Amino acid sequence: MPKMSQTCQSLLFAAGLAAAASAGVASAQENKVTDDPYAWLEDVDGKRALDWVKQRNAKTEAELAATPQFKQLETSIRAVLDSDAKIPGVEKIGGYYYNFWKDAQHQRGLWRRTTLEEYRKAKPAWETVIDLDALNREENEQWVWHGAECLKPEYQRCLIALSRGGSDADVTREFDLTTKAWIKDGFFRPEAKGNLSWIDKDHVYVSTDFGKGSMTTSGYARTVRLWTRGTPMAQAKPVYEGKDTDLSVSAYHDPTPGFERDFVNRALAFYNDELYLRGKDGKLSKIELPNSANKFVHREWLMAELRDPFEAGGKQYAAGSLIAIGFDDFMAGKRDFTTLFAPTQTTSLASVAWTRNHLVLNVLDDVKYKLSVLTPGKGEWKRSEFVGAPAFGTVGVAAVDSDDSDAVWLSASDYLTPTTLALAQIGKQPEMLKTNPSFFDASKDVIEQHFATSKDGTRVPYFVVRPKDLKFDGKAPTLLYGYGGFEISLTPSYSGGIGKGWLEKGGVYAVANIRGGGEYGPRWHQAALKANRHKAYEDFAAVGQDLIARKITSTPHLGVQGGSNGGLLTGNMLTQYPDLFGAVVVQVPLLDMKRYSHLLAGASWMAEYGDPDTSDWSFIKTFSPYHLFDAKREYPPVIFMTSTKDDRVHPGHARKMAAKMLDAGKTNVRYYENIEGGHGGAANNAQAAHMNALAYTFLWEQLAK
Repeated sequence: MPKMSQTCQSLLFAAGLAAAASAGVASAQENKVTDDPYAWLEDVDGKRALDWVKQRNAKTEAELAATPQFKQLETSIRAVLDSDAKIPGVEKIGGYYYNFWKDAQHQRGLWRRTTLEEYRKAKPAWETVIDLDALNREENEQWVWHGAECLKPEYQRCLIALSRGGSDADVTREFDLTTKAWIKDGFFRPEAKGNLSWIDKDHVYVSTDFGKGSMTTSGYARTVRLWTRGTPMAQAKPVYEGKDTDLSVSAYHDPTPGFERDFVNRALAFYNDELYLRGKDGKLSKIELPNSANKFVHREWLMAELRDPFEAGGKQYAAGSLIAIGFDDFMAGKRDFTTLFAPTQTTSLASVAWTRNHLVLNVLDDVKYKLSVLTPGKGEWKRSEFVGAPAFGTVGVAAVDSDDSDAVWLSASDYLTPTTLALAQIGKQPEMLKTNPSFFDASKDVIEQHFATSKDGTRVPYFVVRPKDLKFDGKAPTLLYGYGGFEISLTPSYSGGIGKGWLEKGGVYAVANIRGGGEYGPRWHQAALKANRHKAYEDFAAVGQDLIARKITSTPHLGVQGGSNGGLLTGNMLTQYPDLFGAVVVQVPLLDMKRYSHLLAGASWMAEYGDPDTSDWSFIKTFSPYHLFDAKREYPPVIFMTSTKDDRVHPGHARKMAAKMLDAGKTNVRYYENIEGGHGGAANNAQAAHMNALAYTFLWEQLAK
């Protein structure tokens, strides 16, 4: 599939696949490190571990959540999340436009639909299709929405994925869009890591837990099978079986009229996969493109976004390029690719979006977006500017219906400008449809972009949102956010929670575009892999030092925040740069890098970090916060935040680190674990508001002294 744009929110987490909590707990019990006195905290639902969690939660709540100021902040963030004035993003399914919506009355959410005519109105009339809160009451469950895949072209049947409590593990159930009812004895996949994908009304591809030997060491399905309606899932016919050391295996059917094809994907690791064309006879033909390339097919075209240099047809193509060729020509042995995008030192491809007849390129130039349009043809494709492209912030483009239309959804926002949504026909001025409300007073602030110099001389961009009348005396409470992994880019976007929780109080907000991310394409990501991981941390520290050098802030007033891989980042700021920061927020983190590959989905990230059970440990230990902690050193105040239901990054990471520091006499350590929420930390708006209010309250108390 094409790479899609990513929007930076107050929390941003690593991409991941479904992972079952039950499988993860089993994994956690294997390969125990016998000399770890805190290994018992890896028992996710164990009584002793949960008792410890409850005690720490109660103490943190008493210290941070008992004041009227906290309640006011939590209420204001909740109001932002529950606002019925937010833009309802929609997906065209048949003749309707569908939206999944949460507000104060619908905490788990509504799946609803409307027409385009209605959607253009300020207050559209919506028809409820699935009321998740009502379903939970009826079934005494805690379902969280995981999405829907509806069968083309009739759009009568959908495969609905639901998760208990927000975990990655989910179930799939068949639903009738015409009667708005669940299909009795329809396709049903029990709770596990995996998915169902339509082939036709009576057949699906299923990748899931079929029992012993059917899962990879990363905890994902290593087999994909063809399941026929009316037969037991256990009797589904094998399509492909990968190795247990693979990341995952899946298959999908492309229903594009006139170009119907089936594909099998064997993911060996992140950004490393094999793609096969599955013939009508079931035989597989490998699409001979580099495993590291992002490969996707649209109608008659095969495209590859290269992550490494590639030679074909006597030509060289640079890493970061986007190349295209006729699919049938390629399968017949031809290799005369057309280069659609080639990177420069400052540009990278952020995303692409196909309409019926055009390809929209979304390019980052020094972390600033620019759109252009390509129209296929023989040899060089026609290039033109995107008419009416937004001139500010993060820009997102998505096709409305790539089978039948040249229309796209066009969104734009920055740190101070609420998101706008337009409907654009390629070549015509966009029609503005929706604008998010302003959730905070942004008139007193300004956005700047600066560049810090890292330890090895690398130029590292970062954004700053600050008061226009900042005194530059080094006293401004400043929150520095980062991620730096998995080729994910952090770009300017609007967050009412950050506005209410930080900017309105007069705080400075900064976002670092460090190596490991995707701001300058694959080279930026690859520069901080494995033994070079330290470069991401040096970049982040350099940004912090640059903020201080500019007298925007100083160490007592500089805090950092990050989640998932960003939690590993802030864990390293805590342990490697304790004298640089005044407070640290570590969310749903990886911290014990000796154990990470044995916990839940951890094995799937070894291409990013390395394998700690090999000689790789010699460099992994240099960025393992759990092992870098030194009881003799002083550390800044820190709060660890995670979720019991996180079945992607094990809560044991945060639990063990907090316990280790507390037992060493570090009194300025706080811990909070939400019982629900999965890797996102929260299962509904109330939980999200509470978690964010805890983080911002902690930071403000420490940095505004």
